[in-house]
Amino acid sequence: MLQLLYGIERQTTRLALMGAIVMLAISVTLGFYQVLTRFVFDAPSTWSEVISRSTMIWCVFLGAAPGFRGGFMMSVEVIYKLVPGRRLVWVELLIASCCALVLMVLVYFGTLMTLRVQSQMLSGLGISISWAYAAMPVGAGFALIAVVTRLAAQIQGQESIGPVHEGEHA
Repeated sequence: MLQLLYGIERQTTRLALMGAIVMLAISVTLGFYQVLTRFVFDAPSTWSEVISRSTMIWCVFLGAAPGFRGGFMMSVEVIYKLVPGRRLVWVELLIASCCALVLMVLVYFGTLMTLRVQSQMLSGLGISISWAYAAMPVGAGFALIAVVTRLAAQIQGQESIGPVHEGEHA
């Protein structure tokens, strides 16, 4: 059962990471295009800024899943140094529970918000703004899978507790 969870998480996190990379590339390209049209050609594009902003939102929410999976939360790293080794699993359980709670809230209210704004349009595009808002529940869903899988792997002793540092492998 856990192997199935690990397999699903590996694929969803990989998909989220690839999506984040693509969205970042699109956002940067459109940002450059916007600057060119506005300042070089003196004919600003009406659509590129809106799409660039929306793709950056998707980039951030999709990029959260690999971040959570690797345990890359800098503010928490200090705690790992203060707590004795045997108790770190309890710290990890508390952190994962808090993260999971926040992510479930984002999935729930993000879905409600996405449904609520369906009739609103992105300016200059005629596309529903709900496509941009959908990044919240989708990204939080991917991140939730990553958090649960990371905790399960740590409890099973398949992964070390604490953040993965450069040169280490999960």
